[in-house]
Amino acid sequence: MTISDSDLINAAKDARENAYCHYSGYAVGAAIIDDNDHLHVGCNVENAAYPLGSCAEAAAIAAMCQEGGKRIVRIAVAGGSGDITPCTPCGGCRQRIHEFADESTVIITMDDSNDWQRYSIAELLPAGFHLD
Repeated sequence: MTISDSDLINAAKDARENAYCHYSGYAVGAAIIDDNDHLHVGCNVENAAYPLGSCAEAAAIAAMCQEGGKRIVRIAVAGGSGDITPCTPCGGCRQRIHEFADESTVIITMDDSNDWQRYSIAELLPAGFHLD
């Protein structure tokens, strides 16, 4: 059963509700559909020692790997302080997504007009690092 973009966005919104963002107040949720058509979610988890925090996208990717997923087919990201606002993955997470993406991977996030948009990894990270 294929999960719709709308359901994927809702899964990211739901994951966002569990974010631990005590310091910034900026909650992020991510939801991934992998190459086995399984759903994996993650939220950001901050830490008083700031570099030790983790991003929602990294958490969702780790959950995907733990369950045997090898490739991101689609990922939705929802974030903001209070209401959901435009929030694209940070540079580090763009590279993390790149590691598990291909030319057909879709990244869904809210843009500056407050509309949900679909991007390729090449659009968000045009010269991603790889060891191929």
